[in-house]
Amino acid sequence: MAARPALAVGLMSGTSLDGISAALVRIAEPAPGAFALELLAFVTTPFSDAQQGRIANTISGGSARELALLDADLGVWLADAALAALAKAGEQAAALDFVASHGQTIWHEPRRASLQLGNAAVIAERLGVSVVSDFRSRDVAAGGHGAPLVPRADRLLFARDDGPRALLNLGGIANFTVVPARGSDAPVLALDTGPGVMVIDECVRRLYPGRRFDEDGAIARTGTPVAAVIAECLQHPFFAEAPPRSTGRETFGVAWAHRLIGLCRDRSASSADTVATAVAVTARAIGDAAARFVPPALRPLDVVRSGGGARNPTLVRAVEAAWPGPEHRSFDALYFDGDAKEAAVFAFLGYLTRTGRTGNEPAATGARGPRVLGMVTPA
Repeated sequence: MAARPALAVGLMSGTSLDGISAALVRIAEPAPGAFALELLAFVTTPFSDAQQGRIANTISGGSARELALLDADLGVWLADAALAALAKAGEQAAALDFVASHGQTIWHEPRRASLQLGNAAVIAERLGVSVVSDFRSRDVAAGGHGAPLVPRADRLLFARDDGPRALLNLGGIANFTVVPARGSDAPVLALDTGPGVMVIDECVRRLYPGRRFDEDGAIARTGTPVAAVIAECLQHPFFAEAPPRSTGRETFGVAWAHRLIGLCRDRSASSADTVATAVAVTARAIGDAAARFVPPALRPLDVVRSGGGARNPTLVRAVEAAWPGPEHRSFDALYFDGDAKEAAVFAFLGYLTRTGRTGNEPAATGARGPRVLGMVTPA
């Protein structure tokens, strides 16, 4: 007998620090081993400049008090985002089976520690429902990177029936998963490729005061990438690492973006050229990783893109040129709003936790084996 569908909210705040995504979803198991996820409502709550600055400052060197207070306040902000998603769908918190919160990553050091803030007890108190959180710690404790975790959902929810598929996330950090055909037990391939829109956005903020990102890729479209800077940036040791691998703001954050800006200035590049160079580095890192690490047996039939960078036509065209061969498609056209994907995926990972099933893919994270992820804070 099929399990009763579950109603849940997934919460996600990414490395780009642009805000909180909240996805209200219904998760069902129409047949043994088969899963269905329906997006009912999605909202994005942008961080104010003050909130964004506070998070960034805490990451760069916050005191114990600042960490503790941010943890509590993020819990409030996450709960409010969940309530906004419920209101959009005309639902009440009492109807939820659970909330799954990824929280805000403050520090990610592969195989050592991965810290996300956003106090689950605060969320549980404000909503009156149980909360699944702290998804990465168990994989890290098992010797893994704690990332990427999306591949488990990519395999179970978004695989093709007729061959491999790549699912590309153009978030603050760019990453992709290549999953075998549905029903195959072959390992997935998944890895962070390096900088995503986080570096591009920082270049825009630094060079174009008052702007937070390159809307529609308009700035980069007018610039010319600086080939010498691209080559120098891609000499970073991270790009030579074989998977499993993951990264974050600690490596490709503000300091790295400012170094890219300095390299471009040394070559008398314009501001638009600098943003175009950041786009080119992001795309080249994706294409180079695909060429080096995707084995012939997993060569994808298509690449399905999502994340904030999927709304940047200039970046999308650069990625398509850097990864030739497979058909490039939008997640929106196949499933639902691609901006909601990661929040919805964490709702699904919370469902796996609640039903006692594993949420990691050891081939992707490097963990010693499959693990049930997360901690549950009761209602």
